[in-house]
Formats: sequence, structure tokens, C-alpha cells
Amino acid sequence: MARSPRKAVARAKRAASRKTASKTAPKKKAPVKKAAARSASTPVYDAAGLKRQQAEVSRWKGSTLAKSLDKLPGRRDPFVTDSGIPIPELLTAVDRKGERFDEIGLPGEWPYTRGVQATMYRSRLWTMRQFAGFGTPKDTNERFKYLISHGMTGLSTAFDMPALMGYDADHPMSLGEVGKEGVAISTLKDFEILFDGIRLDQVTTSMTINASAIVALAMYIAVAEKQGVSMDKLGGTIQNDMLKEFIAQKEWIVGPRPAVRIVVDMIEFCSKHMPKWHPVSISGYHIREAGATAVQELAFTIADGIGYVEEGVKRGLPVDDFAPRLSFFWDVHNDFFEEIAKFRAARRMWAKIMRDRFGAKDPRSMMLRTHAQTAGVSLTAQQPYNNVVRVSLQGLAAVLGGTQSLHTNSLDETYALPTEESVTIALRTQQLIAHESGVDRVVDPLAGSYFVEHLTDEMEKRAFDYLRRIDEMGGIIRAVEEGYPQKEIGESAYRYQREVEEGDRLIVGLNAFKSDKDAPIDLLKIDERVAHEQVERLRRVRRERDQVSVDTALSMVEAACRDEKLNLMPPVIEAVKAYATLGEISDVFRKVWGQYREGGIF
Repeated sequence: MARSPRKAVARAKRAASRKTASKTAPKKKAPVKKAAARSASTPVYDAAGLKRQQAEVSRWKGSTLAKSLDKLPGRRDPFVTDSGIPIPELLTAVDRKGERFDEIGLPGEWPYTRGVQATMYRSRLWTMRQFAGFGTPKDTNERFKYLISHGMTGLSTAFDMPALMGYDADHPMSLGEVGKEGVAISTLKDFEILFDGIRLDQVTTSMTINASAIVALAMYIAVAEKQGVSMDKLGGTIQNDMLKEFIAQKEWIVGPRPAVRIVVDMIEFCSKHMPKWHPVSISGYHIREAGATAVQELAFTIADGIGYVEEGVKRGLPVDDFAPRLSFFWDVHNDFFEEIAKFRAARRMWAKIMRDRFGAKDPRSMMLRTHAQTAGVSLTAQQPYNNVVRVSLQGLAAVLGGTQSLHTNSLDETYALPTEESVTIALRTQQLIAHESGVDRVVDPLAGSYFVEHLTDEMEKRAFDYLRRIDEMGGIIRAVEEGYPQKEIGESAYRYQREVEEGDRLIVGLNAFKSDKDAPIDLLKIDERVAHEQVERLRRVRRERDQVSVDTALSMVEAACRDEKLNLMPPVIEAVKAYATLGEISDVFRKVWGQYREGGIF
């Protein structure tokens, strides 16, 4: 359609008028910095407007709400989040009258409540990871390649129980567990097969391993070197959070203090030689899976982070040299808004702690970067297809909360490791959120929500209360030794289970809306050949390696264990290059520091 000449003339007149006005109008002075700072620390809401709103809320409670409650009196029990935070009947600007702009801030700026990047997913989507690891290294290598071909953007490796506990596949403790809940790994030869055909400078890799993490990282470095990739080019994360192990997951080799010493050795080494690598993923996930509330997960995870930073500073490491490479790992449970608030509160808490407690100057040291995983403990064996819906809601909460990386659980994981079909559905869930929901187009879309901001504040306040108690005990390592977090989590887990059993908490398909029959689903079964193949390959490596080189390398590992001035990473790298086994290196740790046994907690 042609444009109207009359309208064109009118537009030209208006433009000329605006131009004349701009020439004659006095120039505004640029605001001084003091005014900007003052506006950031003063309340964001207008006092007169708040007074009017308060009157309206009082009127509403006395009339509209009262009438509604008279008609619908059925649900008058107090409403709370899963962490027990009371949920008010109504939240308005009146409840946020003390809110300061600098407590919420802007995306990519301190205190990072709204996200660690200015553009978040508008520039780059979160990394989509799917846990892979089962059977032999060859089995997992094939699964890696399958997932990459279906759009996965980061490798995520699960290891079997023997590897996690520091035992080789032929150890009596490994019987019946080889390759069952993750990939079987005993020597560098296994890592060579695991990453065969995958250029390690072209992917990022997450490795879920803790007590023997130093061995796994050394093997990864050695494989990359064989590919011609130097360690400074490697990107990824190794979980390596031993404090969380003593609190929740219970997989260890030695006691808390030597275990943390190994973690700090890895932090120091990576800060100097692996600038793209995250040497520890401070993990709330397992704390939550053990029965913690969202507030406890937030508090104990941040406390673990504080513990590692304190130990690094004691080592003499400048905080800004290593803090930018620390990362976090959160669970994402069913309470949708509480989970979103948890991510936002965590970022703000970490920014304050790093700046005010540790004197960090580099903004990167104050940014809490995170991976997230949907809640395995929330999945049910009953009506397993319901798990697809649960995971969708949890994945959406993680994205709205601002995660940098996400794993979505598969529907069959209450029974076994996931099949290719179920893991594809889990990956497609992330892709649907990313490409069809529209939530990637807005940065922190729930910022300013009266309820979400209220929850963010409440979670931060309650988590800081826990941190104060831990500080009074002498820090997180001492608190773990005394069993404080373990006891708090145990009590929370008991309360939750009692609510389920008494019907106060409804779980669809479990204690509500039950079905007479469940449709059977296909399961992944690990063949017994896996253990046989793994043991045979391990024995072949032992026959073919240079035993003198192995013995020399292991003696160097022992010397470094006994001398705290020596970093353990270099001798462990040399040991794996000589094809010393994961179990042999772990046995050196047991020899020097003793094997840890946890006392009872009541």
C-alpha cells in the first residue's frame, strides 16, 4: 500500500519541530556519581504510592478476601515452601518497600542476582549435558558419540563404584559393581579407549568423581597429551568436592583433612596450568539428594565453597588467582519458585562473601557459575512416564534461575542407567525449553516478581543463619568432623519421608492418583562380560608395563603425600603415564593417611 502524501508532510513537520526544540533547550548536566550511588542504595518504590497501595490491600483483606474465604474455607492450613518458608496470602510493592536497587542489580554486574552474563541466553544457550558412563570404556565412547550426534554440547562422565572408591576392577571390593553405575576405569588405557576419536580441545568434559578425582584428571591430561593437546587447552569440570562427600554422598578414601589437601593441590595446579578447567564443582546436588531442604542445600554448599577458599588462601594463593575457576552444582527439585529463588540467592551470597569476606577484586571471583541437574530423588518407579513432566518443570526452573549448564534426568533412572531412547527424551526436553518456550529471549524474566524477590531474600537470610552457626563451630571442616550438617540433613530427610507416609505430602503415582498397573518399560542391562573384559584388560596392562617405572612413580607420589610443600598433581600425572592403576595410587593415599571410617551420628 502506498503511503499517504499528507501523512508524509505531517511527519516532516513534526521532525523539524523536534530538531528546533533540541537546539533551543538548555543542555542537561550529567548526573554526578554520588547521586547514582545514592539512588542505588535507596528504596525503589514511591512513598506516596506505597501508602495508597497499603490502604487498598487493607480494604481487599477485609472485603474481597474475607468473602472468598467464607465461600471456600477448605484450604486454610498455613502455606509454606518445601523448605518451610511461609508463603503470604498476598505480596505487593508494599512488602518490597525496603528493597534496594543494588540488591537486585543488573545482569552481568555485582551482586549477580540477575545472572553472571549481561545477555545470558540471548547470546549463548546453556551447555546441554547428559550423564553418560556405563559398562566398558568402549560402551561409553559409543554413547558419547551418539549423544554428540543428537545435539549434546558437553560430555558428562559417570564412573563406576570401584573407581569412585579407589579400587581396581579386580579388587575383591569391586565384585558385582564393575561398570554397573558408571564406566569402569582402572588405567590410562581405559581413558584412551573412552575418548578415542573425540578431540579433547573441541569439547568440554564434566567428570563426576571425587575421592579419586586427582587420578581421573591426571589420566585426562595424559590422554590429551597423546592427542597433541596441551593441558592449557582443556576445558571442563571435575567434581572433586570432598566436603560434600563427607556430608552426604559417603564415597571417600582418606579422612576430611587430607582429602581437602588433595583438592587444594588440584586447585593450585589448575590455576597455574589449566586456565580453562574448573578443578572443583562445589556440589549441593548430593546434599539435596540426601534429604536436605533447598535452604540447607544452599547453606551447606556455600559453606563448602568458603572452606575451599579459606584453605587456598592459607596455602598462600591470591584469591583472585583461583576463585574465578571455582564452579557450583545444584539440584533442581519440584518447588518451582523456591528453586528459581535458590539460584538467585546463591549468586548474590557468593558475590558478597567473595568481596566482603575474602577481599576479592576480580569480578570473575565473585561470579557464581553453575551446573544444575534435575532431582533424581524426585523420580518415581511408579508411573515412570510422570518423570518426564517432573524433569520438564525442574529443567525450566533451572533455566529461569540462570544456570550455565544443565543435565536432565531420564524417566527410567529409578530402575537402571538410562537407555538411549530415554536419554534422548531427556535431551529433547532441554532442546524444547531452549528453542520453543521463548524463555531464552529474556534475561532473568522473573526479576521484580514480588514473590520471587521475597523468596530470594528469605532463602539468603536463612542460609546466612546456617553460615553463622558453622563459623561459630570453627568452619565447615570442623562442622563436618562433628557431624553437624549430616545431622541437620538427616532430620530434614526424616520429616519429608514422614509427610509422604502420612499423606501430608502428595507424590503423584506414589501415594496419590495411583494406578492398578504400570506399563513395563525397557531397561538398560549391563552384561557380565563387562567385568570380565575390564579385568582382562587391566591384567594385560600390568603384564606389559615397565614395573620399575611404576614403582618409581608411586614412590614419588608417596613422597609428595608426606610433604605438604609438594603438589601431588605432577607425580600423579607421571604415575598414570607409567600405567600405574587407579587402585595402586589410591593405596598410596591409604598407606600414608589411613583409610577413613565414619563414626555414628545420632
